[in-house]
Amino acid sequence: MKTLHTLGQTLIVAVLALAGAVVHSQDGVSKTSIVLGQSLALTGPGSSLAQPFHQGAKLYFDNINAAGGVNGRKIELVTLDDQGNPANTAANTKKLLDQGVLSLFGFYGSPQVTAAYPLIKDGDIILFAPMAAADEFRGALYTNIYSLRPGYSEEAAAITKHAAALGARKLAILHASDGESLAALDSAQRTMTSLGANLLANAAFSSGAVAGAVDKALAPGPESVLVIGDSQSAASVVRELRAKGFRGPVYGFSNTGESLLAEQLGKAGAGVVVARVVPKSDGSKVALVRELQADAAAAKLGKPNVYMVEGYIAARVYTEALRRISKDPTRAKLRKAIDALDDLSIGGFRVHFVEDRVGSRLVELGLIDSQGRVRE
Repeated sequence: MKTLHTLGQTLIVAVLALAGAVVHSQDGVSKTSIVLGQSLALTGPGSSLAQPFHQGAKLYFDNINAAGGVNGRKIELVTLDDQGNPANTAANTKKLLDQGVLSLFGFYGSPQVTAAYPLIKDGDIILFAPMAAADEFRGALYTNIYSLRPGYSEEAAAITKHAAALGARKLAILHASDGESLAALDSAQRTMTSLGANLLANAAFSSGAVAGAVDKALAPGPESVLVIGDSQSAASVVRELRAKGFRGPVYGFSNTGESLLAEQLGKAGAGVVVARVVPKSDGSKVALVRELQADAAAAKLGKPNVYMVEGYIAARVYTEALRRISKDPTRAKLRKAIDALDDLSIGGFRVHFVEDRVGSRLVELGLIDSQGRVRE
């Protein structure tokens, strides 16, 4: 009987230990790995922005893993292609949660994040560093989102102040009709008018058919124009504006892609000003950018752009939070570690999450010059 009793105790302990291990692995953490889940557009709409973000993040995680990982655990970034479709994002998010991840990481697109959020709204899992600038994600309804970029309203404020300094208060907006552009449009209209801009016209354009929209925007005589759209569509609009004689300042939000737009326009981009929320990708002033440039060259990824910089920063900040977790990472410990990041320098890029779920408020404006290069 004593032997049976001892055997029973042993079995109970073994079952409890196994159950604990299963629960732990469901949270994306094992003895050898930490699993993060990502859904973004590797193909389709938005892929020109999302792909380099993914490359930048994976590049840094791969380097960390090659050096032994974080406290002996490798970081595994499981990435699913949602093709820029919010319904696919929701389906991918469910797959990732069912698989078991410590957190979600680096989703792309405001409509995509909106579609995914109900799946994590009432749980303990966070979405870290989405490439999504809709203002509402920074509010009280989205407490499980931690952003590393400011919202569109802050970009709009920077552009409005720049235009006002040039004496250009009469504004027209030309915008695409995808969900990300409409989120940016909403912020632009609210913020720019509240800061004194006189919004004269608001015209939607579609890819390959921009002439009519440009005519509508220019008809009331604006002094500056904000173009909201991806780099390819924005480039078409800028060319049409210049062809029709508009010589005032033309602005773009960060989703337009500063360096991508410069590549599209070349010398025709002279005088276009684009917001960015990370340091300049081809600069040498910031240590983090120099390190990315070296890492990208070693990995033969080509010249970094601002989205690769953003992904690289996101991976570095996330890794720093993991390093600050004692013993075994959990979702609660991860959130606590991020919440404690206080005026942290990541290679010269400042991050502050204490009492704020937005880690950076940086907005810089880059000017495309007559040689098609981006200047400070």
